[in-house]
Amino acid sequence: MVRPRRAQYDELTAFHSEDYIQMLQHTTPEEAKQNPRAYLKYGIELDCPIFHGLFDFCRLYGGASINGASKLCQGEADIAINWAGGLHHAKKGEASGFCYVNDCVLGILELLKTFPRVLYIDIDIHHGDGVEEAFYTTDRVMTVSFHLKREGFFPGTGALADRGELRGRGFSLNVPLDEGIEDEQYLGLFRPVIDEVIARFRPGAVCLQCGADSVKGDRLGPWNLSVEAHAAAVAHVKAHGLPLLVLGGGGYIKTTVARAWTLGTAVLTGQTVDNALPPNPYLEYFGPEFRLNWDRPKYNVNYNKKQDLERLRRAVMEELKALPAAPGVNLEAYPPDALLPNYDLQTPEQVHASLVEYTKTHSAHFLWCVEEGLAGDLFS
Repeated sequence: MVRPRRAQYDELTAFHSEDYIQMLQHTTPEEAKQNPRAYLKYGIELDCPIFHGLFDFCRLYGGASINGASKLCQGEADIAINWAGGLHHAKKGEASGFCYVNDCVLGILELLKTFPRVLYIDIDIHHGDGVEEAFYTTDRVMTVSFHLKREGFFPGTGALADRGELRGRGFSLNVPLDEGIEDEQYLGLFRPVIDEVIARFRPGAVCLQCGADSVKGDRLGPWNLSVEAHAAAVAHVKAHGLPLLVLGGGGYIKTTVARAWTLGTAVLTGQTVDNALPPNPYLEYFGPEFRLNWDRPKYNVNYNKKQDLERLRRAVMEELKALPAAPGVNLEAYPPDALLPNYDLQTPEQVHASLVEYTKTHSAHFLWCVEEGLAGDLFS
């Protein structure tokens, strides 16, 4: 267990625009209510309100994902888990879908400092639009999203034809599914697709977003996946043995989220957990079964026909066959690692000194990139 540290301003603006981050930092709920139209351009509305402590919340979950990615880069961990992360809808200058800071993107940017190629996999029922958009024109990050795609379902993006642009053409892969998909169908598609993606893209590390709203019984997600199937998808990614950053995501039944991420943690750490839930202050919420692997009754009609899924599988595999060879990246000079001051042990003067040194190091690296003519291609 590692205590998460807060993301620094410069880390947040590595992806997000400065005016957006400043808005999150300084706007109070009262100001947002007094002039709501002024904040619409930032996505501040019904599903993304301003609340007290918002910026600190963003810094905490964003910092945890950056910190986890840094541990993987430094070889201090093989798997890093941040269940508070996975807020995949946030855009460069806009909140969206309960997401304010896109920690998935921030974690991937940290991984790119060490690994030439990073694979992003999203098993949330909603399309991972914010992450796809962030890396839509690069071949260093491949995004793969398995999601529900139907009229009126948020965010409405993620069609099979959306494949990336420019150097990123072919490196965005969408697997759009219909309502009610079940375990065997989902895993029968997920496993071969992920195997083929990894074989062709050859990533150095993986970022896995594990939204639990894809599990049956969710308030927003009309699928029929069990918590075991959700964990089986996680296990399949883990089995490839790549450095793995695991993040949370959506989920709107608290007991289902707890079950899914508990089982996911057990899979990732190689532990066996009892099906019977142990005594704890929240046990009453898990009744009347009080079991980890409780299989909720099927709630949704399954519109995923066998022939349609087979057609989808063939189309996805054809896209992967056309994928260019895994891009090579010259990493003779590595960018500096994330700033990791220890606020518990360091004095304010020591923290300030480390900030100054960190800034000098980054400035020196940037100047080297300019001299070598690489500054325009840092994230392309």
